[in-house]
Amino acid sequence: MLTKTEYCTFHSHHTGPAERNAVLFLHGFLGSGNDWLPLCDILARHYRCILPDLPGHGRSTWDTVRRCTFSDIVDATAGFIEQLATAPLHIAGYSMGGRIALALALRRPELVSSLAIMASSPGIQDETLRNKRLQHDRELADMIEHDFEAFLRFWYSQPLFASLARNPDFPKILEARKKNDPKTVAASLRCMTPGLQPSLWKELGNLSCPILFMAGEKDTKYVEIGRQLVNLSPHASLEIIPGCGHALQLENTTLAADRLQHFFNTQDILQP
Repeated sequence: MLTKTEYCTFHSHHTGPAERNAVLFLHGFLGSGNDWLPLCDILARHYRCILPDLPGHGRSTWDTVRRCTFSDIVDATAGFIEQLATAPLHIAGYSMGGRIALALALRRPELVSSLAIMASSPGIQDETLRNKRLQHDRELADMIEHDFEAFLRFWYSQPLFASLARNPDFPKILEARKKNDPKTVAASLRCMTPGLQPSLWKELGNLSCPILFMAGEKDTKYVEIGRQLVNLSPHASLEIIPGCGHALQLENTTLAADRLQHFFNTQDILQP
């Protein structure tokens, strides 16, 4: 399905009964909506699952001539939801997708009934660290355009992906990543880097919807971020997935789906 917005055209896959409550799944950097298919094979029995390719990824298209910002992508995602005419809906966002989901819930709370934020962050608070991240990501974007396969080898050699790299399905995941267009992936990184995203930490107390923050047990950086987020947001809870690293929904799909289903079901009961 194709959905045109101001900044891009979203390609999305939909599964599950159309009359059920909807869940929007936002993937991470280098991924696509297809990353969620194994998890949605479970959840689609209970929910209408909407799996878009985010700008710069998969089969979504955007105007790379116009330099989009993180804020533009948040607005485009809001426009995508509005055209679906299913709001408010649940949103599950992983990593980059989680940052978009948090910003969207703060900017357009009427579109969101609950948030499941997976291995993600409200941004970088320290300006010096944010500038360092910006420079680092610009160098990575250049690397993507110069030698995409070398970049992928580097990216997945990082410690936070160590447990994913040992997963039997990792070769298949890596092949899917290679299907991305390096130019649009690089453009995506340049506009959606945390180095340019405004920090949302001070706004977390303004979130009005229930939030489930999920992190893999071995992903210690994001476990700590989750603990901080729960302390700052009155409607947040933390779920740690045993034995998993950063890509928890790929490493233990069954348990991740179970935790998401329990959370969304609870919100549907509380907010019929």
